[in-house]
Amino acid sequence: MTTVDQQTRRRIGRNGLTALDPGKACPGYVLYTPMASRGDMYLIDTEGNVAHQWNMPYPPGLYGYLLPNGNVFYGGKVVDETWDRFPSWKRFKGGVMVEVDRHGNVVWEHRDPDHHHDHRRTASGGALYMTVELMEPSLAAKVRGGVPDSAPEGMWADVLVEVDADGNRIWEWHAAEHLDVERHILTVNDRRDEWSHGNTVAPIGDDRVLFSFRNISTVGVIDKASGDIVWELGYETLAQQHDPNMLPNGNVLIFDNGSHRRDAGLPFSRAIEVNPADNEIVWEYTDNPAYNFFSAYISGARRLPNGNTLITEGQFGRMFQVTPEGEVVWEYINPHFHVDMEDQPVNRVFRATHYLKEDIPWLS
Repeated sequence: MTTVDQQTRRRIGRNGLTALDPGKACPGYVLYTPMASRGDMYLIDTEGNVAHQWNMPYPPGLYGYLLPNGNVFYGGKVVDETWDRFPSWKRFKGGVMVEVDRHGNVVWEHRDPDHHHDHRRTASGGALYMTVELMEPSLAAKVRGGVPDSAPEGMWADVLVEVDADGNRIWEWHAAEHLDVERHILTVNDRRDEWSHGNTVAPIGDDRVLFSFRNISTVGVIDKASGDIVWELGYETLAQQHDPNMLPNGNVLIFDNGSHRRDAGLPFSRAIEVNPADNEIVWEYTDNPAYNFFSAYISGARRLPNGNTLITEGQFGRMFQVTPEGEVVWEYINPHFHVDMEDQPVNRVFRATHYLKEDIPWLS
């Protein structure tokens, strides 16, 4: 009998470009990084051809994106003294942020052993990113939810940090000082080693910051001057979400992972556009049946110039475009499999970003 060792349905099926409707797909390029790679980053066109490749100096921690000047801002993973901080930390920790040019030359670098998940270059030449800190035991004991007695080493919470071009801290925001133990309840099956588990931080203008805290199914906006959360969407709508991003119309696009929904027993993912004025969903993409589309972790959704949405079903390395009506008009499965920390061959992609040709000044 022939056996197939360590294969998945995605891997033994098709990968690379699997669908393209040239008349409906938004033209341009998609940038992505296989999460378990040594630092390989690919820029592909709509036909699945690699237009450019970077070989970064660090493994991904967890992704990179293009800046207006054509350089890449990338988060790298560093093995350091924090590596075994708590069981899942090494999966999403970063440690270093670099800006590199098209040839991979580092033009700016900032190190922080507590950095994880996300990092955004700022207009001042610095960066906004996520870190963690150990909470006071008395406060941690008041946090509700999670698996009882699952974190004897303590509970951690996010700290949002901004540094200037020289790496000096110029702003901090401590989640443990602003979250509510009565409202921000851990998902029932999450370990109690993290309260918030941030996965997105992004400046959105007017001195405000957009964040996503997965373990409490919460997306919100912080006023930097006061530190107040001035807008919030929680577990009444979301379930372990990723990649909220502000649209030009003021709405927020979110990848809603859906591992443990409040009002549905069957796990499924969706992409939703929410109007912050009333927190109503004004657009939604799901598959039919819903469970055909599901990534328990990672993933993202980005609105494209022609009105389509680029969705990353991250755990399966699947990137695809849908029209406003929900028709899939482009699909690409990451063909690069690497062995992860659990010794499994995976093609995971944390999130992907789309660019028009004019967004990449050096591309011939």
